[in-house]
Amino acid sequence: MGKRKVFTKTDLSVPQIEHSLDTIGNVVILPEAIPPKNTMVTFGHNSTNTRGFDFARWYGVEVDAITYACQRQIERFLVGQDSTASITTVVSYCNSGLCRFLDYCVLQAMAFERTLTLNDVNRMLIDGYLGHLFGQGTATTNQKSCYAKTKSVLLALAQRGLFPLVTSGDEATFPRNPFPNSNRKSKGETALSKRERQGVAAALRQAIKPLWNDDTIITGDLLVFALLVIALHTGRNTTPLLEMGRNCLRPHPKDDTVFLVLWKRRGYNFSKVALRAESKGDRVLEAMPAVRINVERLIRRVMALTEPLDLEAPGSFKGRVWLYRNPSNNKVVTLQENTLNRGIGRLVVDHGLKDSDGKPLRINISRLRKTFANRIFELTDGDLAITASALGNTPRVADQNYLAPSESARRNWQFMGEILVEELLAATIGATYKENPLGRCADPVNGQFAPKREGATCMNFMNCLRCKHYVVTAEDLYKLFSFYFRVLAERSRMDKRRWAREYAHIPRLIDHYIIAEGLRRGTFKAAAVDDAREHARTQPHPFWSVDLIDSLEAFYE
Repeated sequence: MGKRKVFTKTDLSVPQIEHSLDTIGNVVILPEAIPPKNTMVTFGHNSTNTRGFDFARWYGVEVDAITYACQRQIERFLVGQDSTASITTVVSYCNSGLCRFLDYCVLQAMAFERTLTLNDVNRMLIDGYLGHLFGQGTATTNQKSCYAKTKSVLLALAQRGLFPLVTSGDEATFPRNPFPNSNRKSKGETALSKRERQGVAAALRQAIKPLWNDDTIITGDLLVFALLVIALHTGRNTTPLLEMGRNCLRPHPKDDTVFLVLWKRRGYNFSKVALRAESKGDRVLEAMPAVRINVERLIRRVMALTEPLDLEAPGSFKGRVWLYRNPSNNKVVTLQENTLNRGIGRLVVDHGLKDSDGKPLRINISRLRKTFANRIFELTDGDLAITASALGNTPRVADQNYLAPSESARRNWQFMGEILVEELLAATIGATYKENPLGRCADPVNGQFAPKREGATCMNFMNCLRCKHYVVTAEDLYKLFSFYFRVLAERSRMDKRRWAREYAHIPRLIDHYIIAEGLRRGTFKAAAVDDAREHARTQPHPFWSVDLIDSLEAFYE
């Protein structure tokens, strides 16, 4: 018996682009389809304030075919076709990408004095669009964002055969890397300092007090303050926190612990973080000891207060935690990013939160996440694996994007080379200098980085290179190079990015300041330098042997 033929069903509700092919295979949009009866695309509920986008102004201006194809593609995205992008992402395609691209296409049609079709979407048009974005004078990161959102729509059209897609070569439709090194031009968020973190914690502790009152009225601001406490303690991202469901607390194998489970839309996965359950002793969360509050108890309190509102919530909000009544129309709504930003602004103003420059403190979820990451890193004595696990990232991502250099590393990077050169090449080197494992020191008891305690000698050798009491002579080169190679050996013992932050400057300073300047002034002879370097490489000074000292961190203050 022959194999039965299976017919594929077509969903007629999925938006289609009405088109035909001409004699040479080019796509031609059917004239009767343009403009469509409804030029407005409706988004429905999402985390932005945008509920619709009207393509009407790009019809009748010589770019109808491109406009029509883009509108239909957006409609397809919204019904789950060709992409798994969220509604918020599709909104950004329109507001940040297509509006600029279609404006540029109108300018091109006017310049060419003809109608643009889908066949005009090629490398020349894309290069012109990139130049148009550049000419608007916005930041490179903003140009990159606009281009990426435009490309997502155009690429979906090309992959469906609506216009030819060239994937390689000089004529590739989309250039391979139109914004080289753009990551170096943007500054990510920074973690709050210890003083700032303590100020935010104290302000939040006061701000959420009304939640525990019996007659409390749930407002958007009150929910924002509760959400910020959770963000400060758990380091979760904005969207998973805003979309937190009423089943977010799950059992944990340990009796005194629960899981906070949040859905990560971009990763299509759940994020889990362990929380201390409420106990009689009101135990302090170990991640943020500045805030004496039990996060699990806080979440349960918010859910209890908002449970009656869940019965009235519309379908898209049902099951959410952050529900409250809109004071203008008394309808049940949920927290969104704009509400979150307004609440943060009120917290900063009401509690007078300032940064180190005396300006109003800038707070957002990204800064709280980085603060959480650095606090975990600090409490675990620099354990990158634990920190990455707490964030839900890989060690590489955690180290590259979340961890800030330590205070000692920042001080080392501020080393003043010229001052050091003058000191170590001064003509006053003599009997007053005491030997140490790195060279010689004028005052190992009361020196710049000495403990300055009776009977205590300075062992802070990691700071020798920037200490005004440190000097090195030709006889000390062996010790100096032994330390040099010991620092290089640390690369294989720790994460490479951490080594680059905290140690990489040391060999560079030795090479470019001490040795180079000593050779230039004749203080060191080239042969002596080479001999000391080779001796230290093959037989390092016993003090800087790996067998003797397990970690150089022992010499950090």
